Amino acid sequence: MICPLAQVEEIYKTTQGAVYQCSRKNCYWLEFQDTTTAFKISDFFSFKKRIDAIDVASMIGDASRAADFEIIMPFRTERCFLLRVEDVLALREVLSGAKFMIELNSEVKKILREGNVLAV
Repeated sequence: MICPLAQVEEIYKTTQGAVYQCSRKNCYWLEFQDTTTAFKISDFFSFKKRIDAIDVASMIGDASRAADFEIIMPFRTERCFLLRVEDVLALREVLSGAKFMIELNSEVKKILREGNVLAV
């Protein structure tokens, strides 16, 4: 559950999850697997890298029970993610979409700032 006092803005959402930005706390909120996890900005991008680094092909090809799940404990959170292959793929989609939207927003702001300088 996101703090009711937080001022959040949706960044990216799928049927599997969503990412919100909180301007009050300067953090990102990840909604996934029916829970919400807060990340500092740098921790959010580190978490995305960890998820992207999971070897899905190895998980699929390995017949042992240990390969059925990946356990990820993000830095500076109390959350533990227990991810199946389909969860990893769904989480990657949410995180990649959010990263794209964050970068797009940054570029738009940069262009608008440069445009304001030229308009003066």
